[in-house]
Amino acid sequence: MNRVRALKVVLVLVGWFFTAGVYPITMFLRHADPADYGDAMMLSLYVALGIFLLMAVRNPWEHRSLIAFAAWSSFAHATVMTALAFQNGSDRVGFLVGSAILVVIGVTLIALAPRKQSAERVSAAGG
Repeated sequence: MNRVRALKVVLVLVGWFFTAGVYPITMFLRHADPADYGDAMMLSLYVALGIFLLMAVRNPWEHRSLIAFAAWSSFAHATVMTALAFQNGSDRVGFLVGSAILVVIGVTLIALAPRKQSAERVSAAGG
């Protein structure tokens, strides 16, 4: 499998994974619990990001900054979750598993992200 096809597969998988957060959001809203408000708000951002990642599958080169944002925001979220894991012993395993998943997503997106095209290649392709 070539790099472009691998990136597109990863974008679809991560996009659907993030978009699937719509289900827990609806459950949070149906059974309002003030302790879950932060989770619902965070998931709403991931749902929106997932939809845009799915749209980026058609032409990843036009969405390099979105792919980079998805990767680096995953690292940032994983960092916060890891810190919380050491502060909150009762949820430690959940936070660490979530952190690991986000790090894998971030590393994969960075590794497969489209490289910046040189000015020569862009002008040759356009002209």
